[in-house]
Amino acid sequence: MILYLLRRLVVTALVLLVICAITFAIFYLMPADPAQGACGKACSPERLAGIRATLGLDRSPLAQFGDYLGGIVTGRSYGNGAQAVQCPFPCLGFSFQTNQPVWRMLTGRLPVSVSIAVGAALLWLAVGVAAGVVSALRRGSLWDRAAMTAALGGVSLPVYFTALVLQYLLVVELNLLPYPTAVPLTEDPAGWAQSMVMPWITLAMLYAGVYARVTRSEMLESLGQNYVRTARAKGLAEVTVVRRHALRPALMPIVTIFGMDLGALLGGALITESVFGLPGVGKLAADAITGADQPVILGVTLFAAGFVVLANLMVDLVYAVLDPRVRAVG
Repeated sequence: MILYLLRRLVVTALVLLVICAITFAIFYLMPADPAQGACGKACSPERLAGIRATLGLDRSPLAQFGDYLGGIVTGRSYGNGAQAVQCPFPCLGFSFQTNQPVWRMLTGRLPVSVSIAVGAALLWLAVGVAAGVVSALRRGSLWDRAAMTAALGGVSLPVYFTALVLQYLLVVELNLLPYPTAVPLTEDPAGWAQSMVMPWITLAMLYAGVYARVTRSEMLESLGQNYVRTARAKGLAEVTVVRRHALRPALMPIVTIFGMDLGALLGGALITESVFGLPGVGKLAADAITGADQPVILGVTLFAAGFVVLANLMVDLVYAVLDPRVRAVG
């Protein structure tokens, strides 16, 4: 297991390096000039040249990429002498529009994104898997048809539509919940939960339908296997047959998509955070795109990609626990 983990860590590090190189190349080739954005519209050529030198944009692309990688590992400084700007480790860039390191901006927004992603993930996982299991066990019943119809509807509705409807019903009409705000969990747990309810429901409605349909399909396949029929022939209780022999193999694809979905959301739920006005990583990305703040856009992209890659690593480890054959192949 230790060797398997070490191999996966090496692969993860290489994947992150490749992602970093590709992302950096894409943003380097973009026509927008980060120095122009930092300098503003009324900017003299001399001032623009000075900002380009401070940002290191006057160096070769390979040297800039080396500086960027070095900043991630050890931190870096922009400019020279008394006017130098320090960007501490891990430096994902420096926004001269806000005069803050990108890493500090990301970590300041991360608690909101984590609150949204984890709460919604637990909700859609519980609802989706439970609905899929029951639908598979009652195939062709009224529950099965109703659950799959609801799942299709949840997947089809856009996030912004669901969010606006929930705000109108729960806040305006019924006055059951306050409008979502960024309330720290440690300061006001009840207020934090109330603020997160609508974002959780919005994302859960989108993802639960997918999980219900996948779980139903996998459960139907598992229930038709010979080992399930053998377990029933031995006289095992139906609950034991479903839980130990049918559900466990059906969870393998669920683990995969859950890891990917959660990893992506930890990098920011852009539409959900923007609709509800919550200051998460996704909202930061939206504001950076609007303001053409390229260092922040690059940092958010790498930050989100890192979560997805790490989630993939966790999925591999869970696979190895659920199925020992994975360790032998990996």
